[in-house]
This record gives sequence, C-alpha cells and structure tokens, in this order.
Amino acid sequence: MLASIPSATLLGVDGQPVWVEIHVSSGLPGYHVVGLPDAAGRESRERVRAALVSSGVGFPLKRITVNFAPGNVRKTGAGLELAVALGLMLAESHLPEGCLDGVGVLGELGLDGSVRQVPGTLVLADALRRTGVETLIVPTANAHEAALLSDLKVHTARTLAELRECLKGELPWPEPDPPSADRPDEDLDRDLLDLVDVRGLATARVALEVAAAGSHHLIYAGPPGTGKTMLARRLPTILPPLDHDESFEVTRIASAAGGDPPRRLARHRPFRAPHHTASTVALVGGGSARPRPGEVTLAHRGTLFLDELGEFPPSALDALRQPLEERVVRISRQAQSLELPAEFLLIACTNPCPCGLEAAACRCSDSQRARYRRRLSAPLLDRFDLRLRVAGPQPGDGPGERSEAVALRVLAAVERQRARLRGTPWRRNAHVPAGALARYVALSDDGADAWRNVIEEHQLTGRGAARVRRVARTLADLEDAPDITAEHIVLAASLRGEVP
Repeated sequence: MLASIPSATLLGVDGQPVWVEIHVSSGLPGYHVVGLPDAAGRESRERVRAALVSSGVGFPLKRITVNFAPGNVRKTGAGLELAVALGLMLAESHLPEGCLDGVGVLGELGLDGSVRQVPGTLVLADALRRTGVETLIVPTANAHEAALLSDLKVHTARTLAELRECLKGELPWPEPDPPSADRPDEDLDRDLLDLVDVRGLATARVALEVAAAGSHHLIYAGPPGTGKTMLARRLPTILPPLDHDESFEVTRIASAAGGDPPRRLARHRPFRAPHHTASTVALVGGGSARPRPGEVTLAHRGTLFLDELGEFPPSALDALRQPLEERVVRISRQAQSLELPAEFLLIACTNPCPCGLEAAACRCSDSQRARYRRRLSAPLLDRFDLRLRVAGPQPGDGPGERSEAVALRVLAAVERQRARLRGTPWRRNAHVPAGALARYVALSDDGADAWRNVIEEHQLTGRGAARVRRVARTLADLEDAPDITAEHIVLAASLRGEVP
C-alpha cells in the first residue's frame, strides 16, 4: 500500500514543502528512511513505532519505506513524524481512504502518542498554503500560530489516538485552548523607557532621531557613564510602528527561530542586544548541520544594539560588513545555500580604550590603545552613517523632549520617504544605492557646492560621501524641507565625525 501526505521542513527562515510517502509491502520486516533526512529524521522509526503501539495501533511487521520528497532537499527536525505515523495508518487501512486528501500535517511524536509542538509552524504552514493545502493538522501548542494564516482551516492534535478518532468521524475536532492573557512585561519595559530621562546630550539626541528616521547606522564613542547606552536603549521608543507586512515578516522569523510559539503578529520592532562574547555564527547565522538565523536576521525590521563594540571578536564584527551593505546574509554550504533577511538598524557603543577614560586620565599603554583600536576596522567604521563622540551631560543640563514628541517627527519623516520611494525596492533614505542618489536624493545648488566642499575637506571615500548625502536628506525630511540645503550637508558631515 502507498500513502502520501503533505508536510514541510525548515530551511533557514523559510519553509520547504515535503511529501511524506509511505510504502508498505510484504517481505522481511524493515524500516528505511530516504530523502536526505537528518539524524532526527533517521531516529523517527523508534518514536513512530512507540507512538503507534501506545495509541492502540500495532506497528506493521512488514517492509516499510519512508520517502521524504523532493529527494534533493535536506530535511531537518522531527516535525515530519506525525505525517509518517498517519501515512502508516492510512497504508494499513486504520484510517478511511481519502480522509487526508489535501490535508497538511505537522507535528512531532512522543513515545506515549502525544503530539508535540514544532518550531517554525507559521513558516511551514505558509509553505504548505502555497502548494494548495487548505486544511492543516498541527499540535495544540501551535494552533494559534497556524491560525494567523486566515485562509487556512486549522485542526489541532493532542494525541495520535484522538486524532485517529477525529479523522474517522467518531469524535469532533477539539477546540484550541483560549489565548492566555498577554504578558505585560514587554510593554511595561517600554513604558519605563523615555528620552525625557536623558539630560543634555543634545547632539547625541539629534543623531538618534536621524538614525530612527532614515535607518542610518549609528555609533557612539566616549568614556563610561556618559549616557551612550541609556540613549541607545531608548531608540525603540521613537521608531515608527510596524505595518502589516513587516509585522508578518518579524513573526515569521521569530517562529522559525524557535522558542515559545507566537500567538499573534508582532506589535513591536525587534531590539536585539547580544553579549560581546557572541561568535560569528551567533551574530550572522549559519552552522554546519542546520544553518540557523543569527542576530542580524532576528533583528530584521528592527534594531541590533552592540554595546562595548570594541570587545566583540574582530572576525565577528568584520562579518557584519556584507549584511550592513546588502541587507541580506548569504550562507553557502556543500549541501545547500540560503539567503536570510537582515534589514536592521545597527546602533553601537564603544569606549576610547580598554580602561574607557579620556586621554588625560587614561591608564592604558600606547600598545594597548593601538590594539584596542585595531579591533574596529576602517571598512566597518565606514559603514556607520553617524559617528559621534559623547562627552556626557553637564551639571546644569535639563531633560529634553519626550519620546512621544520625537516619535511623531520620525513617523512624519518616514512617511515622506515612503511617498518619495514608492515603486522602488527601497524604504528609507539609507537604503538608496549610490547610482540612484541623483534621482531620489537630489541636491539644491548650494547643497551640491557644500557637498563637494565636505568631500574635499574631510577626504571622504565614495561610500562616505554617499552616506553624508543620505543623512542630509533625512535631516531635510525631519524639517519637511523639499530640498537639501548647505545647512543640511554641513550638519550631516558634523554627525559623521571620527571615533577612536
């Protein structure tokens, strides 16, 4: 007997449809899995056997061949096990013929026949939907996640035995558990952060506003205690809200990364702050057996905050150069190649030297300072649009604007950019490539003269000159100015200073 059931597997942050084909024939008992399964797929035999026995369905003592098609795609994880078990039951006539036609199946099996959650259900369900599947069977823990796709009919499965009775029509399909009350922790943390808490630092606040409005990468340099981290952690309070497409993207990535299954679309832009001991793979993504998204992908459509930038491994920092420029991560392995999204805003903080003090009070030797500065390569620093030294507030400085007021200006500037860049593949000023600057980041006559003077005075590279021009366009958008003037160019250049 032959049975075929649609399922799916994860490839990075995307889903790959998989057809689980089961062939049961007479002959010496055996169980063979083909179709490039990983170790979890090869181990499925014992879990499927124990689950069938625990559910009151005997394991067939026949020659069983399980094929995961297409055969040229590596299958990862244990999410195909429920489809394998149902395929065996269908092939042995323990289920009515045709009960799984057009039905996708996702789920891992426990030895007692329970159906356990699988990571990336939203991504996998989306992949199955694109193949024409209209009904999906998922673990109960993933029901709300799969239901985010409104055009899919979702059935939940708690145990294999209960699922069999539902498919035979002997029991009604169980209703998913009601959604739990939202945990207010994340919203509470955001409510406790506000730019009004930051005293002084007027120029640093302007740089933060420009970074939020135009998606310009920003680095603060200065001694400890000057307010660098305090400012950076308040960036999410002034970022524009996610639109529906962006919210779905962020939720898909969170689903594929594992952890608690999302029960709703993301409401806030991600803010990722990895520790400075993070490896290159942790930051950028990858891995040998199963390539996984790194922090740059988890920060997609949001912010990646690297505190103590000079303490990160230089190899990890240099690996950021390509994602910063192209906004994607390309991972190539012998078996497969993946492209992971990485459109994020990078904000970093660093000290001038290992001890962190200014030159007059510095206790570091010349060799220590030189070694510390070499950790930040010139090509990496050149990719920051905004580079600012932070000296700290003065005793008489008072609080600045609240985040709410700044966020309104940022949102208005973002809307102007969206209107200007509508019909292009770019969303923000920082994304406009050099070849399109003349059309989308045009300069006034005095702005063009000032731009040429800035390039000559600061001896800017081609990349640096383009970044000054983009920042000037964002400054103009914040002021609702139609043209980039000389004042915008000069201010943009001053915000791109030198860092240690």
